[in-house]
Amino acid sequence: MDQTQVSSGLQVSSRLPVRLDHARAWRTYLGGKMLDEFHGCAVGTDGHFPEEWIVSLVAARNPGRESVKEEGMSHVQGTDITLRSVIQSDPSSFLGTDHVKRLGTTMGVLVKLIDSAERLAVQVHPDRDKARELFGSEYGKTECWHILGGRTVNGEKPCVYMGFKEGVTRQQWMGLFDRQDIDGMLQCLHRFEVEPGDTVLIEGGVPHAIGAGCFLTEIQEPTDYTIRVERVTPSGYSVEDAMCHQGLGFERMFDCFHYEGLSRKETKKRWFLKRRKKIDCREGRVDTLVGYEDTPFFSMDCLTIPPQGEGLPLREDGLRIPKNGDCSGLYVLEGKGVIRIGEDVLTLDKGEQFFLPAAMDGFTLSGTGGETLKLIRFFGPG
Repeated sequence: MDQTQVSSGLQVSSRLPVRLDHARAWRTYLGGKMLDEFHGCAVGTDGHFPEEWIVSLVAARNPGRESVKEEGMSHVQGTDITLRSVIQSDPSSFLGTDHVKRLGTTMGVLVKLIDSAERLAVQVHPDRDKARELFGSEYGKTECWHILGGRTVNGEKPCVYMGFKEGVTRQQWMGLFDRQDIDGMLQCLHRFEVEPGDTVLIEGGVPHAIGAGCFLTEIQEPTDYTIRVERVTPSGYSVEDAMCHQGLGFERMFDCFHYEGLSRKETKKRWFLKRRKKIDCREGRVDTLVGYEDTPFFSMDCLTIPPQGEGLPLREDGLRIPKNGDCSGLYVLEGKGVIRIGEDVLTLDKGEQFFLPAAMDGFTLSGTGGETLKLIRFFGPG
């Protein structure tokens, strides 16, 4: 078994899943109650830590909180060792030789759990061309939301705002910002109520806002460039200038928006994705939530393993996932189970996350405890 010495006293195998901690990140908006409860807290609390970052090599960009080091970055569970340092100790084994040649020592992807107690500020992220031009970054921030659940807030069901309506111009949009006409801004965007199972792609340059009461998983390019056009959040938090324009200034930040408006029908057809079946057998099923045919930047699957004893008898070894030579992340959404890699067996429980190294062999997933085991598995650029 390949062991890499990461720090004094800690060895990490590139042949086994790496169990990680639950990294939370500070944000301008309120939320997190459902995230606390998801992790077993009897009474959750909404605050400024509404996001859990999953298999993260990325540090949060929070002007004014520069003293908080490694915020949002994943660590090996029970240690202060970052996943980034583990990967850098042997990039070819952990990420794959071809991956390192193409992308360097990054996974090229970031995933989060998000719980919004209020509507997020209307915002946009740069596409790759604008990210290179304005931030000197090879990554923009195209993202995709998969709705897990939600709650009604002030009588409003979970919803999302996305994409300009037809006819919105840059001059009009800048005018609404100057006047801080929030209602006017929201009227420029399409609003959709969302339900568990919905999956929505948000390409770089498309204005958007997650509505109050959404509990979702977000997969995105690995940056934290967020242009905000609201100076005060719905709950009354004053957003600093740098949190609005990310250092670009109030004129140049409007270069990040795509002003091509679409009808409501066109918007839903283009960006609401349909789940696609990948594997379906008595041991379980794998569905693609977002794939490389939707965007070249990332992919994410949902893996569902039925409870032991339900319906047809299961093979003892469970759902077999073959080796594909790519690194990936794994997150347990529901249930308990085990993951087997050769003779090694690791337990799985709701809310746990793992980095799966490229050198790892194929594995088998089995549910335990009489509950359905449900996970997401995600990959970086294709």
